[in-house]
Amino acid sequence: MRVLPHVRARAPRSVLIEVLRRRRRALAVGCLASTVHQVCEALVPLAIGLTVERAVAGGDAGRTAVALGLILLLFAVLATGGGVSYWVLTRAVQQEAHRLRVAAVGRILTEPGAAAGRTPGELLSVVTSDAAATARVPALLTRVLSSVAALAVTAVVLLRVDVVLGLCVVLAVPPLVVAVDAAGPRLEARLRERQQAAGLTAALAAELVRSLRVLRGFGGQAEAARRYRTLSHDCLRADVTAARASALVLGATLTATAAVTTAVVALAAVMAYSGRIGVAQFVTVAATAPFVADPVAGAMAAVQQWAAARASASRLGPLLHGAPPLPRQAVTPAPAPDGGLRLRAVGVADVVPFSLDLAQGQALGVVAVDPAVASAFVEVLAGDRPPRTGAVYAGRTSSDVAPTQRLRRHVLAAPHAVHLFGRTVGEMLDSGRDHPPARHARALDVAALGAVTAARGTAAAEPADGATDLSGGQRQRLALARAVAADAPVLVLHDPLTAVDAVTEDEVAGRLFMARRTDGGVTVVVTSSPPLLARCDRVLFIGHDGIPVLATHPTLLDVPDYAETVLR
Repeated sequence: MRVLPHVRARAPRSVLIEVLRRRRRALAVGCLASTVHQVCEALVPLAIGLTVERAVAGGDAGRTAVALGLILLLFAVLATGGGVSYWVLTRAVQQEAHRLRVAAVGRILTEPGAAAGRTPGELLSVVTSDAAATARVPALLTRVLSSVAALAVTAVVLLRVDVVLGLCVVLAVPPLVVAVDAAGPRLEARLRERQQAAGLTAALAAELVRSLRVLRGFGGQAEAARRYRTLSHDCLRADVTAARASALVLGATLTATAAVTTAVVALAAVMAYSGRIGVAQFVTVAATAPFVADPVAGAMAAVQQWAAARASASRLGPLLHGAPPLPRQAVTPAPAPDGGLRLRAVGVADVVPFSLDLAQGQALGVVAVDPAVASAFVEVLAGDRPPRTGAVYAGRTSSDVAPTQRLRRHVLAAPHAVHLFGRTVGEMLDSGRDHPPARHARALDVAALGAVTAARGTAAAEPADGATDLSGGQRQRLALARAVAADAPVLVLHDPLTAVDAVTEDEVAGRLFMARRTDGGVTVVVTSSPPLLARCDRVLFIGHDGIPVLATHPTLLDVPDYAETVLR
């Protein structure tokens, strides 16, 4: 996947300004075309009034026909301007939404800490709906500017008819804009609450769908439904509150605009009756005054959507702030001539700092009594968090490459949670490293999945419903096959076979370490599985006291805490 240049942002305003800066060309073209459209619409009543005036004054039929032709030309220009503006801005909005999604997903993939505290469902809501709302900023700004231009032309037309009529519009519209702007922060807060509630509901829905098999296993469907119903009701209340706030602002604006329009038309009627203005001028005013409601409503709707865009930018901003994500070539494993993995005075959590070296082809087992320590150790090796003390080195040392980048280049850490991507087995094994199909077949054999794929007819067979027809053990072994197929110089596995029966676990363990030693790769297995630990060259045990002990699996079985951890 090609990761686009990263967006730097520290606040919602910075995100929106950056979007406008990147789309400035589309903004300029779209704004110009939209302004032409709105100005032509504002001039239509004037053109109609002039034509009526010419007809009432007894102008010849030829000039009247020319005037009608000019009105048609005016309509053609305004239609063209509207079409060009819609095409240019829609294209820019879609491109910007895609760019924001890719940048946010790239940050999540390369810096897992950026998504800390957010569930997958909430992240999905942020990178979809919030990215789309933020990307609409160029269209919103265009709508505001073109509406202002239309109002200015309308005011000039009315001033041309009569100064009093023009001043009614000029003096009435600004207070409306100020009033709506004053309601902006409150409306933005309501919209932010709505989006937050929607994100939490989507997050719970995603978790429930993923855990449906487990919920059915222990009969938790009723409790899951109750929790989802509660969150869904909260989301509904937030949505209704936000809709009510938006409706109040828009309704008040339209009511005030209608009152101003009615007053202007009524005043024009009085002036026409008294002879102050003519019939044609009254027609111009009667057609122009109602038009005021359209640009005012457009501008006010854009202001409300701008509040929604700011709320979305505040949720999206944390995923777009920080160091740029690494390009593809930086995360692709590179050959390590001197190979191996070296830990120098590494401290993880409350563990006493330790050092060790792993040469090519060696395997290390890691057993931690505290699961949090095991997870932290995996994150340190993966480069997702810095060690409390010391440093981790993988491959050839180089002063021009940051330690974190070097770890990500050489180390592949496969988490315990299984996520399979793609529709077919072949797609699920594809890690983007362009390995030949033979390597995928070998990885499937290492994970003892040959029989499964043979039953399907081919390794590219399509599992039902995104592999939900596979058992938990088969899904776990498929994830292991994907990690083996990646052929990383250093492979870190976290409890890779917990859902596999004992016989298959022993078989896969033997095949795994034999394949890794043949390839000359370093393997680190964080687990409490005896079949895996027995095949490791050394085992690092971290007990309750936080003092690491390095020995072989048979030797450590004499340590009570170790035996209790791995043999229970």
